[in-house]
Amino acid sequence: MPHADSSLVPSTITSKTEFWDHVHSQLQALLTGQRNWVTNLSNASSLIYSSLLAFSVHFGDGERAVNWCGFYLIPPLFPVPRFLGKSASPRSDATDATSTILLGPFCGKPACQYINVKPGKSRGVCADAYLQRRTILVENVHSYPGHIACDGETKSEVVCPLTLTEDGKEVILGVLDLDCLALSGFDNYDQVGLEKIAKLVVDACDW
Repeated sequence: MPHADSSLVPSTITSKTEFWDHVHSQLQALLTGQRNWVTNLSNASSLIYSSLLAFSVHFGDGERAVNWCGFYLIPPLFPVPRFLGKSASPRSDATDATSTILLGPFCGKPACQYINVKPGKSRGVCADAYLQRRTILVENVHSYPGHIACDGETKSEVVCPLTLTEDGKEVILGVLDLDCLALSGFDNYDQVGLEKIAKLVVDACDW
């Protein structure tokens, strides 16, 4: 089967539970045999984004379509530049390992390059999900304190943390972030489905 066909949503799927089970199984197949996080997160963001668009069209509800899906990750996961100019340094304040998360693979319009996650100075849904280590579902982003408006058309959002258990300790790697054009575009069924996908992605990669 062509890889692009993974995003097709069968007409027999009539509920969100069935939809997320389908996306999970399709993503699991895409990730099989690959451990590189860049490759896997690229396919994950594309599959989720494309499948949600197909699902919304299938139900004739384009206004509820997802308009962004992607990842923000801790700076140590990114490679240090091999060649540095005289005034350059391997790490700047914008990529400090303890205060920011960086834009990773995504689908949608251009987004914020990094998000401040320093306790006491952070703002936005992604930062809160990262710091609190829990999924945050926002029905109306305009009423969320400190919301970062990367796209003014976004009305609702859901963010899942990416956590890895290593030597009995929980390590936070970043977040999976989805935006929607409609108010209350995501619900508890989406949250459950996305949390399972977040775990699948974390387990499928070498970090």
